[in-house]
Amino acid sequence: MLHIHNGDSTAATAKRTTLPGEHLAWREALACGPAPGHLPEPDFLKLRAAHLSQSYAVPLEKCATELSTQHEALRRFPDHEEVVLWFEYDLFCQIHLIYLLNWFAQRELGETKLSLICIGDFPGIEIFHGLGQLNEAQLMSLFPDRKEVTAEQMDLAVDAWHAYSAPDALALINLLKTDLSALPFLETALRKHLQRFPSTRNGLGRIENAGLELIANGHQKFKSLFPAFLRHERDYGFGDAQIYLELKRLANAPNPFLKNGGNPTLDPARIFLSSFELTEHGAAALDGKEDFVIKNGIDEWLGGIHLKGREAAWRWDEDTQQLLVSL
Repeated sequence: MLHIHNGDSTAATAKRTTLPGEHLAWREALACGPAPGHLPEPDFLKLRAAHLSQSYAVPLEKCATELSTQHEALRRFPDHEEVVLWFEYDLFCQIHLIYLLNWFAQRELGETKLSLICIGDFPGIEIFHGLGQLNEAQLMSLFPDRKEVTAEQMDLAVDAWHAYSAPDALALINLLKTDLSALPFLETALRKHLQRFPSTRNGLGRIENAGLELIANGHQKFKSLFPAFLRHERDYGFGDAQIYLELKRLANAPNPFLKNGGNPTLDPARIFLSSFELTEHGAAALDGKEDFVIKNGIDEWLGGIHLKGREAAWRWDEDTQQLLVSL
């Protein structure tokens, strides 16, 4: 039996249990950076390794080796009678889930059974962020209720990954008009993804706008800002490094919307000692009086879409709650 967990925390807890089989920590961040679906797997992994290395200041060889190793573990699935996917409700997890289901859908499973554990809450935990919060006994309690992945779920995951990784948003917009209930948390996650696109109001996505609002409301120190963000935007499932990088991008722009104090490395302890302040541009953006993209241009990947240049090809309209083509 092979268990695939979204990240090291859950995998580490699972290894301390009596759950049978091997445990694979899925180390990726496909909700961030380039994820173009048209590439052959070796080229895709090469692109992802370059992104992870540059973003998280990890040696390229290490990133490439880790991605290669975990895909080699996937390719050994015929050695197992069952593969169990352990994932959560948030965008970060749902993107990994559809990637993996799409990966398995391209292969003949043979005698291997594919099962899923995917939850959005847990009894006794008032604010549930993810499986990493659970102890050994709580994690094990989920195992008997795992469900075999259905053909409908596989088909939906294939469509969803293709839409997420497409070079434009039309497939994603059309997908959200269909029934996504086979994967109960997918619709909310994908709508949250659309809200990450630069808004028509100020050129910032929902994550950046939430960060600016929290900073304006007194959460300048990252050790206060990050937990406040988790409370307000739990459906994203981003970790401290992802939120820090989103905000640092605003501070590093030619016309910065934030001022970053501390200039730390991506070491978690150093990140939590950092702080952010609004610049005049940032304060004006909160009032809808300045546009980040117009002021600074853009070079950002959201799934398979590369927004680049002096204007964003796609913009999120908060009033109509729609993703619009920028003319």
